[in-house]
Amino acid sequence: MKNMTMRMVARATGGIMHNEAQAVDREILGVAIDNREVVKDYVFIPIRGQKVDGHTFIPAAFRAGALFVLSDHELSPDEFGGGEEEYPYIEVKDTPTALKQIAKYYRSTLSIPIIGIVGSVGKTSTKEMVASVLSRKFGVLKTEGNYNNEIGLPLTLLRIREFHTAAVVEMGISDFGEMDRLGEIANPDIVVMTNIGQCHLEQLQDRDGVLKAKSEILRHLHIPATVILNGDDDKLSLIKEVVGARILRYGIKSGDIRATKVQPMGFESIRVAFVLPNGNVAQATIPLPGEHTVYNAMAAAAVGFALKMPLPAIIKGIESVRTIQGRSNFLHLRDNITVIDDCYNANPMSMKASLSVLAQAPGRKIAVLGDMGELGKDEKKLHFEIGTYMATLPIQWLLTAGELSLQIAQGIYAAGGRIRVRTFETRDAMSLALLRMIEANDTILLKASHFMQFDHVVEDIKNNYQ
Repeated sequence: MKNMTMRMVARATGGIMHNEAQAVDREILGVAIDNREVVKDYVFIPIRGQKVDGHTFIPAAFRAGALFVLSDHELSPDEFGGGEEEYPYIEVKDTPTALKQIAKYYRSTLSIPIIGIVGSVGKTSTKEMVASVLSRKFGVLKTEGNYNNEIGLPLTLLRIREFHTAAVVEMGISDFGEMDRLGEIANPDIVVMTNIGQCHLEQLQDRDGVLKAKSEILRHLHIPATVILNGDDDKLSLIKEVVGARILRYGIKSGDIRATKVQPMGFESIRVAFVLPNGNVAQATIPLPGEHTVYNAMAAAAVGFALKMPLPAIIKGIESVRTIQGRSNFLHLRDNITVIDDCYNANPMSMKASLSVLAQAPGRKIAVLGDMGELGKDEKKLHFEIGTYMATLPIQWLLTAGELSLQIAQGIYAAGGRIRVRTFETRDAMSLALLRMIEANDTILLKASHFMQFDHVVEDIKNNYQ
């Protein structure tokens, strides 16, 4: 981490250095909040949790080779492990805040493009698509796992090394003000806004609230910037200009970057012609199904265009993208059984998109659905609407677990759908019943919010049919 030393960290955090003589100007190699990830010349930042206080692992961090640590109080000899030796540390008011301050300072030293991915649905898939495209020209660092919040984003930025020439960071929020704080840290050169959907409505109330919260990022752009918007989203179309930035819009209906001649190629891929603002046109086969995938690819093409990548490289990046666990990941098991593992998270927009993909599958189609969280006062109505939408699709079976998911079944019944339905009080009871009914050539979609832990159902299927 070039130019990152104990002295710089103290300056960034306003902290007080202790026992700094041997470490003050030595270069930091990395940052960790888990002592098990500490190696030589890392900085350990302990976080106080509800059950565990990271400060208790300070001795272990030094044994692992930490250059210095942070602490929210002055450390006693016992807190170093009980020996006579005292180790270098920086005393700060609050370690999570210090982590953000360090990341903000480190980002200010970087000259590489930082691309922020914002939106209600498809952030992770879009991030993967953008990273795949940029990897054709750049050394790309991208957000891993769910590191998209006020702890994860700083840790992601602090993983950037000299060999990285671009970074793609996912930025997730659930309340007002959070995007302001994330934007201040990331200060992105390019922002992609995928869509404005019905999510986190307990805090954000409605889609207008979602738009307002997501748009906080536009106050924190690294000028001159580029803002890339889904031109087919009715709420994002309300953004007419952004001070200090050019706007690129993408869409099937309209936009600077467009997708035409959209043609499904069987169940698991889709053929598209991409049209760029300069008039260049090229076809690509996206190795993933669904209209939402086309939008992810257009967003990635827009980022590549903004960074002056040649169209052939953009196309190769789109055609090389791969899914990840829990995000529309196709698992091919014995007896020609296909599992669509999309159980990392769910909201109404993503639920409908996944059901549309399932509806295209050959053979018998089984939807295994659970509750969607954080939908506020209209949560029952929004689940009911999933059922009325399902009733229009050629899906044979619905299995649900969770109280809210009963409303999906009610929606199917109310719409006169012919889908056969089984409801269960628990996920485990549902999983057992599912295993008994699976047949050769079935396609099974698993979709629910993360707290439902449908990944256990995925593992149950894999264990029986791998």
